[in-house]
Amino acid sequence: MGIKFKTAKEAMQTIPNNAVVATGGFVGICVPEELEIELEKRYIETKQPKGLTLVYAAGQGDGKEKGLNHLGHEGLVTKVIGGHWGLVPKLQKLALENKLEAYNLPQGVISHMFRDIAAGKPGTLTHVGLKTFVDPRLEGGKINDVTKEEIVNLMEIDNEEYLYYKTFPVDVALLRGTYADENGNISMEEEAVPLESLSIAAACKNSGGKVIVQVKKVVKAGSLDPKLIKIPGIYVDTVVEIEKEENHMQTFSEMYNSSYTGNTVVPTNKNKPLALNAKKIIARRAAMELIPNAIVNLGIGVPELVATVANEEGIGDEMILTVEAGPIGGVPAGGLSFGASTNPQVILDQPYQFDFYDGGGLDLAFLGLAQCDKDGNINVSKFGPKVAGCGGFINITQNAQKVIYCGTFTAGGLKVEANNGELSIKNEGKIKKFVNEVEQVTFSGKYAAEVGQPVLYVTERAVFELRKEGLVLTEIASGVDLQTEVLDLIEFEVKIADDLKKMDSRIFKSEDMNLVIK
Repeated sequence: MGIKFKTAKEAMQTIPNNAVVATGGFVGICVPEELEIELEKRYIETKQPKGLTLVYAAGQGDGKEKGLNHLGHEGLVTKVIGGHWGLVPKLQKLALENKLEAYNLPQGVISHMFRDIAAGKPGTLTHVGLKTFVDPRLEGGKINDVTKEEIVNLMEIDNEEYLYYKTFPVDVALLRGTYADENGNISMEEEAVPLESLSIAAACKNSGGKVIVQVKKVVKAGSLDPKLIKIPGIYVDTVVEIEKEENHMQTFSEMYNSSYTGNTVVPTNKNKPLALNAKKIIARRAAMELIPNAIVNLGIGVPELVATVANEEGIGDEMILTVEAGPIGGVPAGGLSFGASTNPQVILDQPYQFDFYDGGGLDLAFLGLAQCDKDGNINVSKFGPKVAGCGGFINITQNAQKVIYCGTFTAGGLKVEANNGELSIKNEGKIKKFVNEVEQVTFSGKYAAEVGQPVLYVTERAVFELRKEGLVLTEIASGVDLQTEVLDLIEFEVKIADDLKKMDSRIFKSEDMNLVIK
């Protein structure tokens, strides 16, 4: 079959100048670390290859040195199309200094683009991204001033608006699996999730490119269960058996956790009750939005605590947690293991998870509230010089049946105290989150209002609802002054519901709420 078995150094010598390189990974999961280390070494020593275009769906890095940070050298990469930028500060720095062309597109869209490239389609047509910063009527997904080319077009079909994301050939794929047999078939049984590895490999192969896969071990032909093969050998050009185990960690914080792959099932109900602080208060109010057997996606940070609160209240089994990386069921991991789940029921390829999300499969999405404006727009992707990127946020929030944004009312030094059903603000945060206009539209309130999507904004002291007239204040905590501790800290004139309610007093008491899902 012509499969070549090489060292990482030898494999990286084959990457030509100006190649379009697609990489697989999710934070640290499935990141071909040894390949990327050797590609960096080659460039430092020889200034080759140069002028690469880098394409990836999920963020791939540890926020410091690992993953795609190895490629953060001026001249090595001159164009990046990425779903998330927060974990790759070295690439982000080059983008902010206008030293490379830089795009941020929705993570799910990029994962689908790989499938469309494989199938020879000219582009990916979808509603995902309409009226957000990736819409060409706003920013077209462009991050900096040197990025000029429009790669997202607005189209109208049957009187409906869509975004058309142009596809392109992939010259090199850098991927990772667990084992390869002598025919180049790749299994992934010890990887936490397979992601879009198959789609990238097919896209590259059908573009006439080189598919290079890093594995732990090469085994005898016929010794792998064909049902475990995730990348067939007919897609693969080069297999690299790792030289160092630390370059093939299951995640960037764990060498191997068998509960992520379903090989073992471990107890998960040992958590101590959360302290009654602002975050728990928000999570409690958000958990009141749960419905029976809800299919849920939880964002990082405060939204993660919704599951903890639900477990404290004995209703954790009433929801099925999903992660955009592919797991369904179980308990999503956090930190540098984000993307995996402990005790998952099912693990899908990432593009199929986004098919489900984009089509409205999520009942509820609980996401972070970083910055909100008068139209109900949310920004989580850009703050001053820092470009975090959207990741899967746009796919998830734009299409869930209901979205609940969870975050403190202000940031930077906020201290609160809950006592006997009331809330007291002990120290106000320095940063206002409710601003006249968000810096970047990651979630479009106007689009949500147009399609009739229910949206709530939950803070520790107040709850807002998105209505056709914009943001409306619907609940306020007992003990909080409406004028000085809410209205005066909002940069715009917010509407107040005629039936303004008090937030449920049980939220602000130390004992369990005895929450019941209806």
